Amino acid sequence: MTIDVKICGLKDADSVREAVDGGAAYVGFVFYPPSPRAISVEEAAVLAAPARGKAKIVALTVDADDDLLNRIVEGLRPDILQFHGSETPQRVRAVRETYDIPVMKAVKIGGEEDILAARAFDGYADMVLFDARPKPGEGLGLPGGNGVSFDWKLMAGLDLDIPLMLSGGLDSSNVPAAISQSGARAVDVSSGVESAPGVKDPARVREFLAAVRNAEGVPA
Repeated sequence: MTIDVKICGLKDADSVREAVDGGAAYVGFVFYPPSPRAISVEEAAVLAAPARGKAKIVALTVDADDDLLNRIVEGLRPDILQFHGSETPQRVRAVRETYDIPVMKAVKIGGEEDILAARAFDGYADMVLFDARPKPGEGLGLPGGNGVSFDWKLMAGLDLDIPLMLSGGLDSSNVPAAISQSGARAVDVSSGVESAPGVKDPARVREFLAAVRNAEGVPA
């Protein structure tokens, strides 16, 4: 069983290199100014260059308007657009048709009702990412990257026609259990490989990738 890994919120060349060399399937760049992980399109293009063709380049936005999407698509040429806000299935479909680029839609999970709500994007998005819904005062108060998890068992057995990715509070110590309990075939990490909000730790990136490899039974 192979588990794809996405390292998100990358801001420096060393961490991008560790992600790619460690076998990450996706590298993510954040375009949401309130986030400590936000960078410019120009910065992302430089960081993404060594990863192109080795890992899929993901551009994360939150309720982005067409102007921002245009600048991201033209300046970064991402492989995937990730929507982490309140985007509707219709908005997802419209963006896919406009740019002919796959869209990953994040869905915030607090309970079983949220898992079921993810079905609304089946056939509209190319992938659904399950992230935790923070409680009031929990985490950083951001749409994602709060270091908060949810009950991974809620994902087990969910039958959708599109791939699923697990996110929320993952790190090298808990990702094996998360994979086992959720049945996820792809995982996303951001705060779990940081030494401070927005500061990736290359050693923690390596540890996370090694933990996933061990969890799937492949020597790291």
